[in-house]
Amino acid sequence: MRNDVPFLLAGPLLRQCTTSSIVIWLATSQPLTGSITLSHPHTPTPLLTLPLETVQQYQIGEHAWITLVELTGEFAAEQRYHYRIDTQQGSLTELYPALLSEDETELTFYLSGRADHIMHGSCRNPHDPCRDALLTASQSLVKTTPEERPDLIMMSGDQIYADHVAGAMLAAIHTVIEKLGLYNEVLPEAIVNDANALYAHPLSYYHRDDILPHVTHRGHRLKGRRTQPIFTSTENDNHLITLGEFAGMYLLVWSDILWQQYDLLNVHHHGKQAAYQQLSEDHQAIWLSERATLSEFVDGLPALQSMMAHIPIYMIFDDHDVTDDWNLTDSWEHAAQTHPFSRRIIGNALVSYWFFQGWGNAPHHFDDTFHQRIAQYCHSPNTAHQDALIDHINDFKHWHYITDTSPSMIVLDTRTRRWRSQSHSHRPSGLMDWEALMELQQAIENKDKVIIVSAAPMFGVKFIEALQRVMTWFGKPLMVDAENWMAHRGCANTLMNIFTHSRTPSNYVILSGDVHYSFAYDIKLRSRNSSPNIFQVTCSGFKNQFPEPLLTLCDYADAVLYSPHSPLNRLTKRKRLEIRKRHPARKTFRHLYNHTAVGVLKLAESGKPRYVGIMTSEGKQVEFPPTPAMRKSESR
Repeated sequence: MRNDVPFLLAGPLLRQCTTSSIVIWLATSQPLTGSITLSHPHTPTPLLTLPLETVQQYQIGEHAWITLVELTGEFAAEQRYHYRIDTQQGSLTELYPALLSEDETELTFYLSGRADHIMHGSCRNPHDPCRDALLTASQSLVKTTPEERPDLIMMSGDQIYADHVAGAMLAAIHTVIEKLGLYNEVLPEAIVNDANALYAHPLSYYHRDDILPHVTHRGHRLKGRRTQPIFTSTENDNHLITLGEFAGMYLLVWSDILWQQYDLLNVHHHGKQAAYQQLSEDHQAIWLSERATLSEFVDGLPALQSMMAHIPIYMIFDDHDVTDDWNLTDSWEHAAQTHPFSRRIIGNALVSYWFFQGWGNAPHHFDDTFHQRIAQYCHSPNTAHQDALIDHINDFKHWHYITDTSPSMIVLDTRTRRWRSQSHSHRPSGLMDWEALMELQQAIENKDKVIIVSAAPMFGVKFIEALQRVMTWFGKPLMVDAENWMAHRGCANTLMNIFTHSRTPSNYVILSGDVHYSFAYDIKLRSRNSSPNIFQVTCSGFKNQFPEPLLTLCDYADAVLYSPHSPLNRLTKRKRLEIRKRHPARKTFRHLYNHTAVGVLKLAESGKPRYVGIMTSEGKQVEFPPTPAMRKSESR
């Protein structure tokens, strides 16, 4: 064991948290021994003690282990709980006292059994120049009592940006890979043989668009054959490629321990000065600018790490957790899955997603065969085992899950079960195929109230969606990220049929993010007096923002062209619905709020929102009050 490797790498994260299962995730540099104890405050006798040697732990590097602890039993709701992790090195909170909130002696959480107070959002880009709203929320929450905190935090996508990585972040990741001994891998049909060669290659920093895979197409007979990139993100010059890089990124966005241990922001350390000096003057300037932004990001990580140990965290992927145009069209999906190198990159992203996100959402979704593939690779990380794991994970179709809360929270996979366009392979695929949508309908039938989590808004800004349709018509869907629920006719019509079904819930809320601005809608069926109450609440991003003045122009154009009584609404796929826009408090015309923020949702017992708002990165509380029409219908 190297004596300079810290014991705790990231975590602990409180994950699935119900009256029958409490799940805790953490990453360490050694396999854990010792015990974890669950107890009530001020009660001398523990409720449960579990030896850490009996829990599932997987080695992903010479000095890197991922552990998921699941405590099962009957746990009373509306109670405080303490948990204590005693390891071979000592108590985790004694080793890392910054994990504790003020006046705490043990890690504490409140198990409500409900989901009627939620914080939510998405899109956290470490080197985006805007402030980190998740940090602001963390600093606020650690000062509150457990009972005052949200029942859970829902992170609805882009927990990492695999395709938009700062040079200084990539250098930090490479140092982490070296120090932790994260596994090397052979890279099929790449210009480099393996991961170690990639890290040392002159094109590794700011030139990965020349390393990423390309496909060859037969063009016009006078132009001959031409090549084009599979990954078309405009920011892919430092795109993550290897499993080690994806793992390193996760460790660095959830904890400051490795940043501080290895002084990762200092370019003169660990041989990264040579990589920096090889850059052009322009890229050196970009590196230093991004490093300054990352410094502020790193300063906020201790508060975030503490908060994530105290409040249940649920997650689901979106595009940037893998790559910007992930499964956007049928033609892209085919090209990416048939090229060995791109298939490996996407597979690495999904494997890392499982280790760091998916496993803790719903541990029982992953059967013995799944764990056998994981164990086989971790025990012997060769090419055959890595490919077998990626093949298995590509075939896996159960990333979606339902929380055991009141109301239930149905978290959708809008990435791997796409409704592909059969007539035009270059048109955007539907976000969910027919079978997946039928499963959604069955999940919500005969429920009084439900929360649906969709990474992208089910009902977007109509003017922006119109622009996306125009660009799709011109054959440029990737240019405007033209994926929304209405972009695919079959998907849109099936979704509308679900909402108009007679056994739909009386009240349900749609939570979404992705778009880098916040808004809220109240939705009714036009054709039914006894319409269900549908509410969509969108908050994005944690640390990313839509460009101005473009959003202001879109907001005003949408208000003028698509007012509730505009005849243009009859031309849209959602013409059966009446959608009323909530305006942020003291905003009489605008309904889009462009600021980094964390969404705050509080529900009444009926499942209707009693508070819809956001907390901005400056700590400002902005409410989206009900529309007058909604207030009038509720008063009847």
